[in-house]
Amino acid sequence: MAALDGLPPLRDVIQRHGLDARKALGQNFLLDLNLTQKIARTAGPLEEATIFEVGPGPGGLTRAILALGARKVIAVERDARCLPALAEIADHYPGRLEVIEGDALKTDFETLAPDGPVKIIANLPYNVGTQLLVNWLLPKAWPPFWQSLTLMFQKEVGERIVAGEDDDHYGRLGVLCGWRTEARMAFDVPPQAFTPPPKVTSTVVHLTPRENPIPCTVGNLEKVTQAAFGQRRKMLRQSLKPLGGESLLVKAGIDPARRAETLSVEEFCLLANTL
Repeated sequence: MAALDGLPPLRDVIQRHGLDARKALGQNFLLDLNLTQKIARTAGPLEEATIFEVGPGPGGLTRAILALGARKVIAVERDARCLPALAEIADHYPGRLEVIEGDALKTDFETLAPDGPVKIIANLPYNVGTQLLVNWLLPKAWPPFWQSLTLMFQKEVGERIVAGEDDDHYGRLGVLCGWRTEARMAFDVPPQAFTPPPKVTSTVVHLTPRENPIPCTVGNLEKVTQAAFGQRRKMLRQSLKPLGGESLLVKAGIDPARRAETLSVEEFCLLANTL
């Protein structure tokens, strides 16, 4: 497929730079430029925004974001082998792509955020995706420095992100995401869209921050969800024993015989505040 942006096809770029996807880095390269454009469009209008991208690899998604008019892209890439391919994209879009070589888990995105709206769009490396999401959900101040997150995960992780009470996928991640964001699954991406194809289907999730989440201490919410879902088959009086068990639940007005997956986000916040 001829690229719409006048740059060479991604397959050629990967071949020319000898970029085989590395399992140790959680890499799976997305080559279909129709799909990368679909991901970028899920984030809404990009013209006024600075986009943060993690793990751009050979730059398929980067190219889609720039072609759709993003004001600037700041991409964090750990794999030095990908930098020459990204430099070619930067030359093609002068002044609009900044590539930072480094580990996204150690990057303080907040300090990189310029004036104006920030959106985060990324096909996240599988091995660090969830941790990065949690970091972005727990910035120093709220509302956060970002306006939206459009992220690709393994489908199973996507289901955990959007899950609510009484859903088999509901757990700590669902509580955290439900507390601070509105999250939805946008569309699935089949394994054969990637090189090499992963063993699982992927999904694109779109999250926007709630302006006024229920006031609640993050540390306490983490403690309560960790204990409750750590023994999810047990009644809460048992799983929350280390935190006060029955007396904590009675104080919060929650039936001690209930189980973790039946509690709403509001009830978890109430428990955290009671703690």
